[in-house]
Amino acid sequence: MIKEKNKYNKKNTSRGAAKKASQNAGLSRNVSRRGNTKKPDDMGLENVLLNESERKYRGKKNTVKQVKREAPVIKISFLGGLNEIGKNITVFECNNDILILDCGMAFPDGDMLGVDLVIPDFTYLEQNFDKIRGLVITHGHEDHIGGIPFLLKKLNVPIYGTALTIGLVENKLKEHGINHSTGINVIKENSNIKLGCFNVEFIHVNHSIPDAVGLAIHSPAGTIVHTGDFKIDFTPAYGDMIDLPKFSRLGDEGVLALMADSTNASRPGFTPTETKISESFDGLFRRAEKNRIIIATFASNISRIQQIINCANKYGRKVAFSGRSMINYLTVARELGYISVPDGVIIDIDMLNKYTAEQIVLVTTGSQGEPMSALSRMAYSDHRKVEVGVGDFIIISANPIPGNERTVGHVVDELLKRGCQVVYESMYEVHVSGHACSEELKIIQSLVRPQYFIPVHGEQKHLIKHANIALSMGMKKENIYIGDIGKSIELSSDHLKEVAPVPAGKIFVDGLGVGDVGSIVLRDRKHLGQDGLIIIVASIDSYDGRLISGPDIVSRGFVYVRESESLLDEVKQLAFKALEDCYKNEVHEWGTIKNKIKDDVSKLITQRTRRSPMILPILMEV
Repeated sequence: MIKEKNKYNKKNTSRGAAKKASQNAGLSRNVSRRGNTKKPDDMGLENVLLNESERKYRGKKNTVKQVKREAPVIKISFLGGLNEIGKNITVFECNNDILILDCGMAFPDGDMLGVDLVIPDFTYLEQNFDKIRGLVITHGHEDHIGGIPFLLKKLNVPIYGTALTIGLVENKLKEHGINHSTGINVIKENSNIKLGCFNVEFIHVNHSIPDAVGLAIHSPAGTIVHTGDFKIDFTPAYGDMIDLPKFSRLGDEGVLALMADSTNASRPGFTPTETKISESFDGLFRRAEKNRIIIATFASNISRIQQIINCANKYGRKVAFSGRSMINYLTVARELGYISVPDGVIIDIDMLNKYTAEQIVLVTTGSQGEPMSALSRMAYSDHRKVEVGVGDFIIISANPIPGNERTVGHVVDELLKRGCQVVYESMYEVHVSGHACSEELKIIQSLVRPQYFIPVHGEQKHLIKHANIALSMGMKKENIYIGDIGKSIELSSDHLKEVAPVPAGKIFVDGLGVGDVGSIVLRDRKHLGQDGLIIIVASIDSYDGRLISGPDIVSRGFVYVRESESLLDEVKQLAFKALEDCYKNEVHEWGTIKNKIKDDVSKLITQRTRRSPMILPILMEV
């Protein structure tokens, strides 16, 4: 009996222990993690249950581990500046904050008839206005600041830039009559600003305009280094050389992505220093002797203008300026102390006739052959104050922007026809680029050592060439991204991937109209320019559709009327027949009548001339 009882008690005790172990799986887990004092042979059923509990817990534990916290990401959207020259604007987005970098414009190409400027599409920024923390500008060239007035007419955002850059922006806003209320902020090179979750660090770089900066954009996702437009000049005409130590320091700290200027990626070697221009100007001033000197350059090239003033002062010449943008840039630069002018050197353009030719240097816009620029008007005898010809020594101190070679060539030809001596970039060293060549790009790449690389600022051939430079330096192909306008990417320490595109494109500015000229209008302008216009005017009875008067034919840009009277008579008779047919068949719908006239006349014109003028029927109801 005693043995039976002991056996029963022992059995109950084992069951109780097992039950207790099962109920306290969490406690058993803790004991198990600290180590079990029982020997394996003594654990029995309790050991089995503990192991089962432990397996269940470990399954849950592994599930928790799999829910890994994702690394912070930064989104970059390209609204301009890729696969084109100019119109630079990039949007950075992180933690519900947006930072805009630059807001430029581009000049229209030959197919954009009548268009004055091309600016970015701001739709995406309008959709996310509440997230925008600021607009940061790298430098004061038009392809980086020219779109700002049009952006501020839609969105009032704070602006940050260096002193000269902000001075040029303020001057531009005055021209547009914009009162900017959210603030224009002058920052110093090598300073930092906080914009939402972004900490923006400014880096001094060399370019063809003073006060140019690159950026280190520090975000929760990592650091993005953007060079802006730059070159490495050890003897710059203004200021210090590029801050290479800061690029190196950023590389040591770790850079998530590098975005670098690609404009001159296809050019080997190094970009020449600005000091070579001073030497070239000196020789050309001596060569000009008693001729009047006219120099065409970019209005924004403040350093070049300073070199011209210095050389003119050395040879006892007075300097006059022509071109509205040239005068605006000069005024701002003088007010801010970026140009030093000896007393009595600068004169008004109206005083040119009071001096002899050998006493004059005229600095003008038009280095890109722009049709309305001062130099182009001089070449085509359309300038109100300056007439050029024999005795003028003209220097074009600029490289043609890709696509402008033909227009620059036409201007040079016209100047040569008038007896001018013309010196341009391919003949003498009268211009050096403000953009880094391949060896300089390699230096930046080696200093920054980014995880990802994104070439920017250039056409497709420039971007691909820059990508190949990065590949040659050991960058992995999958870590290089070549973007396009409207594309967006997401970056983190774990990945680079393309995400949904954003609204982007080109908005045309024509006179005071912004965006009211689109592809359809340009197509009509091209049609009119190529084949001309035929207008057919007729008056119709409002009651029964009977022809009352006409049709009358008006032709513009199609044929010379006096020599093509028989053809226009045929057109008139055919239009009359079409109107009579519609009347007889009781066709009263105006759209149908117009289409009938257009179709019949178009067939006749094509048969007789193999041309396709725009045919515009105008019906008046009487």
